[in-house]
Amino acid sequence: MSLNLLIALMAVPGLFLAAYGLYFAGIALFGLRRRAHYEPAAPRTRFAVVIAARNEEAVIGNLVDSLLRQDYPRALYDVIVAPNNCTDGTEVAARAHGARIFRPQGQVKSKGEVLRQAVEKVVLAEGYDAMCVFDADNLVDPAFLSRMNDARQAGAGAAQGFRDSKNPRQSAVSGCYSICYWMLSHFYNNARAVLGLSALVNGSGFMVTAALLRRLGGWNTRTMTEDYEFSAQCVLAGERVFFVPEAVIYDEQPLTFRQSWKQRRRWTTGSLQGLELYGGRLFAHAVSEHDMVSFDMYLTFLSPIIQVASAAAGALAAGLMIWQGRLEPVHLLIAAAAAAGSVLASAVGCAVVALAAVLMKKTPLPGMAKSILSFWLFMGSWMVITLVSMVRRQKSWDPIAHTSALTIDEVGRTA
Repeated sequence: MSLNLLIALMAVPGLFLAAYGLYFAGIALFGLRRRAHYEPAAPRTRFAVVIAARNEEAVIGNLVDSLLRQDYPRALYDVIVAPNNCTDGTEVAARAHGARIFRPQGQVKSKGEVLRQAVEKVVLAEGYDAMCVFDADNLVDPAFLSRMNDARQAGAGAAQGFRDSKNPRQSAVSGCYSICYWMLSHFYNNARAVLGLSALVNGSGFMVTAALLRRLGGWNTRTMTEDYEFSAQCVLAGERVFFVPEAVIYDEQPLTFRQSWKQRRRWTTGSLQGLELYGGRLFAHAVSEHDMVSFDMYLTFLSPIIQVASAAAGALAAGLMIWQGRLEPVHLLIAAAAAAGSVLASAVGCAVVALAAVLMKKTPLPGMAKSILSFWLFMGSWMVITLVSMVRRQKSWDPIAHTSALTIDEVGRTA
C-alpha cells in the first residue's frame, strides 16, 4: 500500500474525530448562555433520601446533619442510611445523628445493589414520591430538596444537581477533580438543559421519581458506574435527565494520584461496560425514533473509543511522517517538533478550559493554579487508564477513604 493511499485513508477517520470534537465544543458553548431554572413550587414531593455507606464513620454524621437542616418541610422527607460491608461505627454514627437505618440483605458488591434493595423495599414499598441519592462523604446545601421539588413539579422524572467540592484546593489532584465536575456541570449538563437534551447523572446529588422507577422495573443497574448506566436507561425510556444547578452538593475529592487512578479505573471500566450494554440500543433508538436526545447520549457513550482512536491516529500520523522521511535526521526532527507542538497545544488548551471552569465557578484563583497547570496531565492519564481498562477490566468495587470532617457551615469558607 502506497504512502499516499495511507494518508488518504486516514482522512476519513480524521474527519470523523474532528466532527466529534466540534460537536461537543459547539454544544458546550450553550453552557455559557444561561443557567437552567425552574419556577419555585409549593412543597408537595415526599422524598426518600438514600445514602449507601461503607466504612464512613468519619463523615456520615455531618452529611445527615446537613440533610436534617433542609429548608423543606421535615414531614416530607426521611433520611435513610444503608450501611453495607462496614467494619466501623457507620451505623451507630448515622443513627446518633438522626438517620433511619436500612440494612441491605445478602452479599453487597456495589452501590447499585444497595440502591436496588432500597428502591424495592423502601422507596416503592412505602409510597414515596421520589428518591434522592447521596454519597456518605457529601454535604448538602439547605435548598437542595426545595429545588428538586421545583424540578419534579416542572415535569422532571430524573434530575441531577450541581456537584461542587469540599476540598478543591487541598491538593493538585483534588483540584483537577473539582475542575472536571465544574466543567461537567457548566459545559455538559447546563448546555444540554438549555438545548432540551439529557444531562448525565453523576454519582450523587440526583433525584428520580417513584413513577419513573416503576416504569423501569425498579433500580436495575449492572455495571460499575450505576449513574452512567441509569442515564442511558432514562433516555431509552423517553425521559431526559434535568439539570438543577441550584441544587448543590459538596463532594470530597481524592487527594493522591494513586487514589485517583483506582477510582478512575473503576469509572472507565463502567463506561466501557455501559457502551457494550447500551451503545447499540441508544443508536438504534436514535435512528428509529429520530431522537436527538438518544443520539447525543450515544455520542457520549462513545467517548472511550474516541479517546483511543485519537491516540492511535496521532501515533499513526507520527509513524507516517517518519516513514516518509526514511529516517533521515531532518525529518525525524520535524516529527519530534510536531509531536512536541501537539503536546504543548494540548497542555495550553487544557489550561485554558480549566481556567474558564474555575472562573465560571467564581472560585478564588489562589490555590487552584497547580491544578489548572497540571490539568492536562490529569486528562492525559485518563487516556492511559482507558487503554489499560480495555486490556484488563477492573473487577472489584474498592472504596476510597473519606476523612474530611467539614460541616455544611464550614464548607463555603474552604471550597
